[in-house]
Amino acid sequence: MSSSADKCPVDHRALASSSSSASADKCPVDHTQRSSWSSVLGRQSQDGHGAAELPDTPLPPTNLPLDRETSSIPRLDGSNWVYPSQAQFFAAMARKNHNPQEVDMKVVVPIHNAVNERAWMEIMKWETAQGGDKCGGVKLVSFKGRPNDLTPRARWYSLLGFSPPFDRHDWVVDRCGTRMRYVIDFYTGHAGGPASQNIYFYLDVRPALDGWEGVRMRTERFWRQAFGRFWGQSSAQESAPSRS
Repeated sequence: MSSSADKCPVDHRALASSSSSASADKCPVDHTQRSSWSSVLGRQSQDGHGAAELPDTPLPPTNLPLDRETSSIPRLDGSNWVYPSQAQFFAAMARKNHNPQEVDMKVVVPIHNAVNERAWMEIMKWETAQGGDKCGGVKLVSFKGRPNDLTPRARWYSLLGFSPPFDRHDWVVDRCGTRMRYVIDFYTGHAGGPASQNIYFYLDVRPALDGWEGVRMRTERFWRQAFGRFWGQSSAQESAPSRS
């Protein structure tokens, strides 16, 4: 998508040292609706009242790396999506008044990238044997963050007492000319119980039910999970929640 709401939460124009093209200055994450990742991974201000109010910070600290990681997620033009650098991530969080800490960037950015790589892996599991290999593979077309829009499944889980997802993304992929929208709910958990400091990310990835293709794919997976034991197939991997 071409609107400003569909871009990575980084104002790349503020980084004069960056010479990347506009097409490369995006990543498959949209935090313009709400900085969900910083709320999970970022530190609160020392007074315990949340993010400190910071002035607009167009330039990141000079000692933060400008190196950017190229994702494994292909674009329609044949290139791959590129993640923001630590400096870019810091600048974006600062402009949104989320009180970033320089020392956290070397942890936050790799986690941000790894979770999105995991999301793409889960989409590829759905796309296996769907015909995308006939035209060079499935590609990510666009993405949109919708953290304030609970999916019906997430709303149902919340009614059952589970914590709601901290973020939601809609990713649109191209499969040889067929566009498919995937819904991704992001959950967090603590390994070893709530007192543990180790955060796990649980991803609930599935095709959207806005067309026959999504209905077909989800119905087929449901039957494989429900009756896989009768067909000599294991459905344990598909049934288990994804985590990174």
